Amino acid sequence: MTSIDDATPEEWDAVAKKFEKLSKTDGQLAREAKRKTKQITKVNKKLDAYNNVNSPSHYNQGTLECIDAIEAMLSTEEYIGYLRGNSTKYRWRFRYKNGIEDLNKAEWYEKRLVKFMEDHNVLGQKN
Repeated sequence: MTSIDDATPEEWDAVAKKFEKLSKTDGQLAREAKRKTKQITKVNKKLDAYNNVNSPSHYNQGTLECIDAIEAMLSTEEYIGYLRGNSTKYRWRFRYKNGIEDLNKAEWYEKRLVKFMEDHNVLGQKN
């Protein structure tokens, strides 16, 4: 190769491979570590948000989940009211407290309400 401008793709690849073998500088390692830490933090936040909606740890102590105990102790109408009330509560406060997480919680209660209504044929609409 006489000039860098005349280098072939194969020559560029050969030079690149030589540089890949060199150890990374402390700065490069620090930047990679920072990038990976940001990625891990982002994933952990998504997991926390998911768990806070679908299975919050503070409601899962022991062998029985709190929502199941509430369902067991209430009548059908009381339980329907409980689910509707919680959905409304989360929709009411979402702008002022937890934003999208509260909308997801409201949706969780509404899905549970629909499933309960279907499973118990509350409206007599079972197929």
